[in-house]
Amino acid sequence: MSQLADLKGYVSYALDCTRFRLVRDESDVENEELVFAPEMAHQIFGESESIFGYRDLKIEIMASAGPLDLYFDISYAKKVEELQTEGLKADDVEKSLASIVENASYYTNLDEFKRVHASKTPSFRPVGTKVDEFKHPLDGTEPGSRTFEVYVASAEDAEYMKFHTRLEMFSFWYIDGFSRVEIDPLWLFFTVYERYELENNNGSVEGDVSNVRYATVGYVSVYQYYSYPNKVRPRISQILILPPFQKLGIATRLIKHSTYDYFRKKDNITDITFEEPIEAIQHIRSVVDARRCKQLPAFTREKLLGGFSKEMLHAARETYLINPKQCRVVYEILRLGVTDLDNEEQYRAYRLEVKKRLNMNYSRHRRDLARAKKRGVDVKAAMCGLPSVAERIESLNAEYKEVEEIYGQVLQKLLAEH
Repeated sequence: MSQLADLKGYVSYALDCTRFRLVRDESDVENEELVFAPEMAHQIFGESESIFGYRDLKIEIMASAGPLDLYFDISYAKKVEELQTEGLKADDVEKSLASIVENASYYTNLDEFKRVHASKTPSFRPVGTKVDEFKHPLDGTEPGSRTFEVYVASAEDAEYMKFHTRLEMFSFWYIDGFSRVEIDPLWLFFTVYERYELENNNGSVEGDVSNVRYATVGYVSVYQYYSYPNKVRPRISQILILPPFQKLGIATRLIKHSTYDYFRKKDNITDITFEEPIEAIQHIRSVVDARRCKQLPAFTREKLLGGFSKEMLHAARETYLINPKQCRVVYEILRLGVTDLDNEEQYRAYRLEVKKRLNMNYSRHRRDLARAKKRGVDVKAAMCGLPSVAERIESLNAEYKEVEEIYGQVLQKLLAEH
């Protein structure tokens, strides 16, 4: 029993012992203010996100801010002995880390990492075609405003993909269910970089190209699906903004301008879709789309209260490349905004319409089972798996409350802008 208790001291939780740092200058390798933490580790160390075999385990992961050359440092106070555990071995931490780095391209010697950083950082430049540039704050007039650039590259670009495999290493820690993309010419990557200049302490002139540096910020991956008969339907698949650059409005910029402006210039785009966006991204998307559609004649107060229409679908798609599913969400948000919640009849009509949409899959499934039963198929087991009418009503009410709360947050954001 005491031996088992002793072994518990050799279990580390990956999220507690792993730290990241982006290095712009050599002094940054010691700068504690630059440290940031991962959000998840189950894709590297398993569902429990635990590591066995070490006391006081520390995992330091550094990346040169521009080219993202990687350095791993694994340290610990004590490692479990095989004799003590009857042959039970400590987890191979470096092997787990290496599995998420293409071609095991990383360094474990700090001096070597510093040399590579010093030699590659000054000449690092974004790969691809520049499609956007913006500042933070957006007006760019405040002292210390920062400049960001967005470049698009295809998966066919070997130089870019070599760089992208290093950027993807971070995706395992921040995007749930992440997997590397296959080399396919239909993949496009919109990668964001911060452009900055070294402090002018060596006599160089401000604006001197040799003084310019780039730091990698994040990316959006987009797959260009075929849309009948001769069009393309881009689907935004993954969005990653590295933690040091979050809360600067960069993801909003990518959705609202960078990717949108790129595709709207093409004449063969049906609409833009998203692949199961996380809540934060869906919120940004809804705010952007609702703000746009609010100005369209198809979304006036009278038409919103009159119900969802083909006119709305057509206007949203033709004007802003919004797909039908998202158009319905936008309609429900804007209709809530014009609904008098103190008018019971008006409010009830809104709730029923939203609930009808929420209940659509459940109703369709019941109809399919009923049809199968008429054809003589035994559907008893499937029917038993369905919730009762009372249970479904209860869950539907809960779903509706959650949806209305989310829509309310979007409307608050829209009101705050005026």
